[in-house]
Formats: sequence, structure tokens, C-alpha cells
Amino acid sequence: MIKFEVENHKPSYLPDGEWNLVWSDEFDGTELDTSKWDIRLNFWGKPFDAYTDQGIILDGKGNVELHRTLRNGRYVSPQLQTGSNSFDIPFVKKDEGGLVGTAGTNDIWKLGELSEPKFSHRYGYYECRCKFQKYPKEMWSAFWLQSPSIGTTFDPAWSGIESDIMEYFEDGKITCGNIMGGYGPQLRHEGRVGEYLLEETEDGYHRIGLLWDPDGYVFYCDGKEISRASNAVSQIPQFILLTTEVVGYRRGLPDLVDEFIDDAFIVDYVRVFDRK
Repeated sequence: MIKFEVENHKPSYLPDGEWNLVWSDEFDGTELDTSKWDIRLNFWGKPFDAYTDQGIILDGKGNVELHRTLRNGRYVSPQLQTGSNSFDIPFVKKDEGGLVGTAGTNDIWKLGELSEPKFSHRYGYYECRCKFQKYPKEMWSAFWLQSPSIGTTFDPAWSGIESDIMEYFEDGKITCGNIMGGYGPQLRHEGRVGEYLLEETEDGYHRIGLLWDPDGYVFYCDGKEISRASNAVSQIPQFILLTTEVVGYRRGLPDLVDEFIDDAFIVDYVRVFDRK
């Protein structure tokens, strides 16, 4: 790995070669840069009770903190994304007079209106520097890429995939390389290609990276290669996500809780590089 200096910020560590920085957020200041990020609030075509636009804090020291918060006695948590997925956008039928129907009406096109991504990219090296939450079994965190059109063809190369660069479910361990070419048994190409025991760092932060080339993916943690995958490689631009998920959300509602205990996934930066 080689060291890539970024002025007034922590350096990146990249695979050997020459690189250009093509996109980044250093999370300076105290407000989220909405020219770079949207907040995901929908899941499977409708607003989702486990997601929120609350709990996103920039600490003024170059970090964004994604906190779980309490709503109606249940934990909720935020998700950041630089684009959107067509299946997550609520479908609303319109005519000249305004809104006339919602999902389920007899219309040939059931996808929501897809907005232009704030950032999407193909190939390169994707890196975040982060500090994990204290209670991963109660709130997960992830750094990943997703296609806006995943699952719309039988070939994930041309409809894109979900590539989970990092998921943190358990104390001291990350999962890398969960590759899905679509959602559902017909199109899903899953390859959870690596679990990695984290080594202690001086400040508790870890650098998580993905090298995406036309022929495959290589996953890194703190400058070390963890795993590789080549069974379903996207050849189209994809967008970036930083997400948290609370326990119980897959069942439609998060679990009820007796008392509020704060927890946060903290990210120092996200950077994308291209080979020169």
C-alpha cells in the first residue's frame, strides 16, 4: 500500500500505483453537505419506520456521527447515500391535476421517479476511515455501493449490484464482500467472501477500502487485503452509502426499548480514487 496525503486531514492508504482523488467528503464544519449526500427514508417503495433524518451530527472536528435516536419508544437510525435506488422510491401516479393515485394503481410503470445521483462512479478505490459503534448487535453499520437499477436484468454486470465493502454486526469483527446481483431468489448472487478480526489501532479508527476493477473486487482493512470477489462484477456506475440499521427493522418495526442508550457510527472521511 502507498500513502496518499490530503492537506489538513488524515492520509489515505491505497494499492500500489498512481492515483487521482476524484471525490471526497472530509465532513468539515457542522452541517451535512447536501450537495453530496441525501438521506434514505424509504424501503421497498414506501416510507420506512426504522429510518430517520435525525441523529446526523457533524462534530466540527472533521467527523460525521450517525446516532440512533428514539421515536415512539423504538430506536431509529439514519442512512446517507449519494444516489438512490429505483425500487425504494415511492410510486405516485400523477396527471395534469396533481396526485391521483399511489402504489397499487393500474399503471404500467411502478417505479418511482429516479432523481439524478449526487455522485456515482465506476471502478477505482473507495475508502472510509471510521470508528465503529459500541453496541453492534443493537445497531449495525455499513459502508457500501449500490446500483440504481439492481435486479432489472439477469446480468448483474449491466444492471449493477450491491457491494458491501464493510458491515459491522459483531464486536471486533467486520464482514466484507457481500455481493448481491439482485434481491430475491431468482437474481441473488451472494458471496460473503470474508470476515476479519479487527486489530487495535492507536485512536480506534479503521480504514476500510475497496478496489473495484472490471474483473473483480479486492477488500482492505487498515492497509491489509482481506478478501476478493469476482462472481458478479458491476460494469456500470454505482452510488455510495453510509448506513446504520437498528435491530428489528427487517420485521417492519424496530424493537421496543425500555430506556435510551446513545450509540453512534463515526466516519472521518469518504474518498474515491481513480488510477492515473
